[in-house]
Amino acid sequence: MILLGSQAIKKNQLEPLSDLEIPAGDFRNRTIEQTMEVLPRGTRRLAAQLRTSACFDSLWKVLTSYDRLNEFIPNLDKSIVESRKGDVITLRQVGSQDFLGFKFSAEVLLELTEMKEQGVLRFSLIKGDFRRFDGSWLIHQLPNQQGSSLVYELTVQGCMGMPVSLIETRLRKDLTNNLLAVEKVALSNKS
Repeated sequence: MILLGSQAIKKNQLEPLSDLEIPAGDFRNRTIEQTMEVLPRGTRRLAAQLRTSACFDSLWKVLTSYDRLNEFIPNLDKSIVESRKGDVITLRQVGSQDFLGFKFSAEVLLELTEMKEQGVLRFSLIKGDFRRFDGSWLIHQLPNQQGSSLVYELTVQGCMGMPVSLIETRLRKDLTNNLLAVEKVALSNKS
């Protein structure tokens, strides 16, 4: 089951992403559960979940290495902490990718709130190249030390002239690749 906002999505409502580019090696034939919801005015709500052998602390450490996220998150060119006040971080990120032969670049200034006890890292748009860009990373330790569940939720609404409906497949692929990149770094840091 994936939690999407306050709404639970049952597993049978999710689609395995076997058609997406998943890196070779340890990640081949991975099943990532994913859902996408079409909302009014070009808004999409997406959620993806990965079960992994990486432990909670390793995943949390990777996700909160804000100044290094661009080193392993695909299509993320810059990730810079602008300020930090306790558990609230202001983060500037620039991402880019090729889409239909054009280079697309977007910048966002995000406010992140760390809730480590709950395994939640929530982010929301302060300003940027989207009308809406908010969501969360959720980490849940599985019973009997069987690893963790890593969930990435995103609600995105493009600015005028940005056809989100045309980039849905790209968004889905990016969620998958982001989950796998975080897992790969968390597992490589395992001691």
